[in-house]
Amino acid sequence: MIKIHTALFAILMLISAVKMDNIQEQQGTLSQKLGQAPVKHQLSYIDQDEKHTVIPAFSEEKHQQEVKMLSTTTEEKAPKPKPKKKEHAKTAKPASSKNQARYSNEEMDLLSRLVHAEAKGESYAGKKAVASVVLNRVEHGSFPDSVRGVIYQRNAFQPVSNGSINDKPDQDSVKAVKQVVKEDDRTTKAIYFYNPKTATDHWIRSRKIVERIGRHVFAV
Repeated sequence: MIKIHTALFAILMLISAVKMDNIQEQQGTLSQKLGQAPVKHQLSYIDQDEKHTVIPAFSEEKHQQEVKMLSTTTEEKAPKPKPKKKEHAKTAKPASSKNQARYSNEEMDLLSRLVHAEAKGESYAGKKAVASVVLNRVEHGSFPDSVRGVIYQRNAFQPVSNGSINDKPDQDSVKAVKQVVKEDDRTTKAIYFYNPKTATDHWIRSRKIVERIGRHVFAV
């Protein structure tokens, strides 16, 4: 009886050993096949679930906002000084060229006729002085600013009232006017003149006399 049991046990052990050999042989074959098969995709824990979508990884460095460094200095930038404009030296025009441009030929002719009427029989200097008075008035703030305006101002000159302003001037009167206008050679700074022997206006006699030429006195 003991021999039978021993034989059965030996048979069982042999069968078990054969099965184990088969299992190991199958595992080796399977491992070899798996090793030879190409790896298509290595699954992650997200890929194993069809409901999940693969989320690509983002680089934190690329999407991080650049932070500008603020200056910690408290000094303020001084404003740049504005470039100074170049000052060009002003060259004053000669008085003669200024007067030539200011007074027309018609005005010079009118002035010549006034000088001829007012200073008839006077010296050349006396004629220049009368012309000077007219131009001084043009440049004075209390009188009209043109030769015609000064000459034709109401009650200013007797030749306008009696019509002698229309007489043709002599050569000395024309020459005196040209010298006073073009060369700015004025004989006096006066703005009034009169003949003290014939003047009846008391106001004119109250003016300060600065020149006496011939029969005329010149005042300011």
